[in-house]
Amino acid sequence: MLKINPNYKRLKESYLFSEIARRVAEYSGEHPEETIIRMGIGDVSLPLCPAVIEEMQTAVREMGQAETFHGYGPEQGYDFLRRGILGYYGEFGVELEADEIFVSDGAKSDLGNILDLFSAENRVFIPDPVYPVYVDTNIMDGREVVFLPARQENGFLPMPPADTAPADIIYLCSPNNPTGAVYSREQLETWVDYAKSHHSLILFDAAYEAFISDDSPRSIYEIQGAKECAIEFCSFSKTAGFTGTRCGYTVVPKALQFDGAQLNHMWLRRQTTKFNGVSYVVQRAAMGVFTPEGRRQTKENIAYYKQNAKCMTDTLDKLGIWYTGGKNSPYVWLRCPDDMDSWKFFDLLLRQIQVVGTPGEGFGACGEGYFRFSAFSSRADTEEAMDRLYRLFK
Repeated sequence: MLKINPNYKRLKESYLFSEIARRVAEYSGEHPEETIIRMGIGDVSLPLCPAVIEEMQTAVREMGQAETFHGYGPEQGYDFLRRGILGYYGEFGVELEADEIFVSDGAKSDLGNILDLFSAENRVFIPDPVYPVYVDTNIMDGREVVFLPARQENGFLPMPPADTAPADIIYLCSPNNPTGAVYSREQLETWVDYAKSHHSLILFDAAYEAFISDDSPRSIYEIQGAKECAIEFCSFSKTAGFTGTRCGYTVVPKALQFDGAQLNHMWLRRQTTKFNGVSYVVQRAAMGVFTPEGRRQTKENIAYYKQNAKCMTDTLDKLGIWYTGGKNSPYVWLRCPDDMDSWKFFDLLLRQIQVVGTPGEGFGACGEGYFRFSAFSSRADTEEAMDRLYRLFK
């Protein structure tokens, strides 16, 4: 008889966004005349920039001619894209080697697939509230997960626990999804020191690094010693609007040595066995991000979303509502007014002002009483939603 992986039975139902959709549909059915503004989406609203489209169209034409057709490409990514990524890291002082970069179809895939390299016996630290992929992929493998509480008191940036046995794998996300909080250089130095002293590995999710506008670290590798204890995951999804195009990259330094094995070689072996690489057309599109015009255009798009975030934080400041995020992140994480729970606040906004966000409880127990707004909507929708919010609570 076929036996299934019993760990899948330990997974909780992913109810958050289905429940949001159910409540919105119910309200829309009752009030079809109302215009609902969605401020909870993690998807982008601006189109791909012209420099990206130009490269993509050139690649499509090449694929239609025998002389320039591309079949199977290198599983690690084409050299032209990896050179662009190397130059990008150089902008904030990080030196890498091309064969430490692995192009993929997105950070989400690699965050789950990287666990192929590690034993199910490893113990894992994961912040709470959290991006659900970190939790679910470890539960699927049967690992012990220890949650690190992220609360208002620690700025939603948990630090190494002094009263808990060390972990083998540590997840960090900065700027954070869902809270928008960003680790300082000193805080990341503490985490790197902790990982090295306990022979632990940090899995560092930097999908939102392009939104950092101050001197906060854009990469874990800005911290001395991080190449000996950290893998970094990055994405073009929020940097350049590739949510539907799918491209990202993972950095696995050659200095990562655990249990007598080099993780760079292990990841290469895994990828060449289980992954055929990202299409030539998509990688050419991604290369457009690193051209001078591409850099300018993607920065303009990010500035657009950051202005949306400023509209939200300015409104919350006027109302005296506590929040984190927004400045260096497309997410604003606020404390629900009047000590409301997350779903009560969700229903209030939906039914009173027809604005939809994301209840913090859906991201973990420590998210209860908090709420996430996204800056990825249009400018007009963002301004209208914040005007409605202000009039509701002023």
